Amino acid sequence: MSTMTRRHVTSDLSSAAQEYLLALRVMAGDGSHVTAAQVGRRLGVSTQAASEMFRRLTADGLVCQADGRDLALTEAGRVAADAIFRRHALVEWLLTAVVGLPWAESDEEAKRLQGVISPRVEARLDELLGHPETCPHGNPIDAATARRRPAGVPLAAVAAGQRATIYRITEDAEEDPGLLSYLEARALTPGARVTVLANSESLDSLTLEGPRGRATLGLRPASLIRVLPGEADPALFHRVPERAGRPS
Repeated sequence: MSTMTRRHVTSDLSSAAQEYLLALRVMAGDGSHVTAAQVGRRLGVSTQAASEMFRRLTADGLVCQADGRDLALTEAGRVAADAIFRRHALVEWLLTAVVGLPWAESDEEAKRLQGVISPRVEARLDELLGHPETCPHGNPIDAATARRRPAGVPLAAVAAGQRATIYRITEDAEEDPGLLSYLEARALTPGARVTVLANSESLDSLTLEGPRGRATLGLRPASLIRVLPGEADPALFHRVPERAGRPS
């Protein structure tokens, strides 16, 4: 789908509607059942407000009720949500790799900017940044990309003594600015090689050796990080071309 077509799909959506579509995209992405109340809690709004927004999105043909109160994106809704996420990812790459903002701050800034990018600027950003297939956290930029990339396994499932490569920081993990800051500070970013030193259910913790020494995570945060066993193919990890990066 062309940039112009993607832009047309979302051009009439308010910034709030875009947030709802993105939230539903993430929450239902693994086949989970999602209700308006759950989306409302994620976005910090009342169930009534969330239900009203979803009534509008249903009338627009972007959302449907899958089973009872469960919500799902229609095909048009999926296209719209992917288009929104793609712009969000491009802005995040710009802010992190070129401007130099940290992960947590760039995510918030991208939410403000994603809805005002013109098709021309979006196309130029995509070219400048080397046509990324993921966001800076490693999440696929659209459904088609997700289908051709490996799924990865939760870091929490890696046993002590095993080596792995950080593959992606899931969208659920992106909702935790503190976790993003912790991972970035310890260089636990996509492509980083790690060795799990200890994994204890009784202590609810995982300790690993990473690029900047030891790091410890609770098993819940570790379950939100996907890894690939051993040394992964470097081609899976996007790198912004030097011509677009920050000056040294």
